[in-house]
Amino acid sequence: MRLQRTIKQEVSFAGIGLHTGAHVSVKLKPASRDSGIIFHRIDKNVMIRAHVGEVSDTAFATSLGHNGARIKTVEHFLAAASGLGIDNLIIELDGPEIPILDGSSTGLIDIILRGGIAKQGKRRSYLRITKPIFFEDGHSEIAAFPHNGRRLTYRIYFNHHLLGEQKLTLELNEETFAREVAPARTFGFVKDVEYLRANGLAKGGSLDNAVILGDNGVLNKSGLRFKDEFVRHKMLDFIGDISLIGFPIYGHLVASKAGHSTNIKFVKNLLSAADCWEIVSDTDIEYARVNALAYS
Repeated sequence: MRLQRTIKQEVSFAGIGLHTGAHVSVKLKPASRDSGIIFHRIDKNVMIRAHVGEVSDTAFATSLGHNGARIKTVEHFLAAASGLGIDNLIIELDGPEIPILDGSSTGLIDIILRGGIAKQGKRRSYLRITKPIFFEDGHSEIAAFPHNGRRLTYRIYFNHHLLGEQKLTLELNEETFAREVAPARTFGFVKDVEYLRANGLAKGGSLDNAVILGDNGVLNKSGLRFKDEFVRHKMLDFIGDISLIGFPIYGHLVASKAGHSTNIKFVKNLLSAADCWEIVSDTDIEYARVNALAYS
């Protein structure tokens, strides 16, 4: 039986925001069962739920907002929490953006684990896909299919000689997320940096927290962490965005050339298609798995 989880004790960290460049201090605190993930802008005294209904912007990052307060670039942290199966958590911060750290979720996983993981006395619920659902958004596509597990397939395509097409499929669990997805860093192109900064973005970006591609290759002296680090980071973003549905998804999600905007639109579309899913407990899932194995 899979119980809900929070952290055992308070833990803190600090750093600069990728887009705002602001130095922000963050405290992670245990939360009671069924409370979900809650951000607390202590400088504004505003609580913001990690839920799709609170998404305020999806330009180059996912931002949440409530009562005039915003928190930018939440997707890397939400991916780390989702990857570790953290259901309930309070995140206190004194500024407008979650620190980017090294541009991946590995440091965030380490911080959460430093606080320890505490099981809570109530079963976790999942959103189980019961029939296929398809969503198109321009050139982007996302679909969800019934599957006896949590599987993610992601495809990207960029008109750049080092990228082109990359595709990866993973069965998601705590181990595969930490090993195969979390270390992948955010990335961008030299040609886009001036545009981003002219529009008030990427003020905190550097080669220490992003993989930057020029015409002749990767500018980071350390190189890539994976040959296909780019698609893995898009998976990371997707996992963070999709967590805003409020439940882990039990099914096979397939995404092609999707970004934050498409991810959030898909979540809203999925929630409105109630005939394609059901909310089940971990016990229901284990019963279905045993039956599937018995008749396979």
